Amino acid sequence: MQTDGNRLCRLLARTLLTAILATTSLVSHAQQTPDDYYRAEFVILERIVDPDAINERMQQQKVAPPVETNEVLYSVAPGGAANSTLELVPRSSLHLGNAANRLERSGRYRVLMSAGWYEAFPPDYKGQPLRVEVGDWLEQAGQREIEGHITIDRQRYLHVNVHLNHWQEGKIAAMTTGSGLELQPEIPLELITWIRETRRMRSEEIHFLDSPTIGVLVFFKKIEAEQ
Repeated sequence: MQTDGNRLCRLLARTLLTAILATTSLVSHAQQTPDDYYRAEFVILERIVDPDAINERMQQQKVAPPVETNEVLYSVAPGGAANSTLELVPRSSLHLGNAANRLERSGRYRVLMSAGWYEAFPPDYKGQPLRVEVGDWLEQAGQREIEGHITIDRQRYLHVNVHLNHWQEGKIAAMTTGSGLELQPEIPLELITWIRETRRMRSEEIHFLDSPTIGVLVFFKKIEAEQ
């Protein structure tokens, strides 16, 4: 009887330990998903149009210099390598991935960036500007044709502020001095269009912010903790 009693005690102890470990595992798994956790997704695209056909007349607009920020959403180096300070997920796992594919297949748009990542956006969240540098490389200017930043904030709702410029290199106008020496002035940048817009986001709705030449698709999905 003593032996049977010891076996029963050990069996009960193992059962209790298994239950405790299972409960701890469930709690730990639930704690892995913080409150106000989202997958943020952005697609930047360019309309395939002749810039000379755009009637925006933006050349005289004053453009502030790029913001100082250490955070990068998506930046393409001169050699073509892309980098980001965020842990981006594969395009195939994005809700906007299918939309990006359809836009490319239409032949009317060129997708320049598809990016998504997971992050907590609690109330009163103040995001840092996320640097964007995409599109063709403008050799004379030493920069990408589309540059700017995107900022995410949250008060009661999520808000996205898009601040993007679309540039092209200006026309070369040769000048001749009195001595007959031809001067080649520095090639200026010409602003084609820009986006300056702040939009309130609704979770699991696709939002589209655009200009005559560039557009931004935005999508947020709330990630709920598993019970």
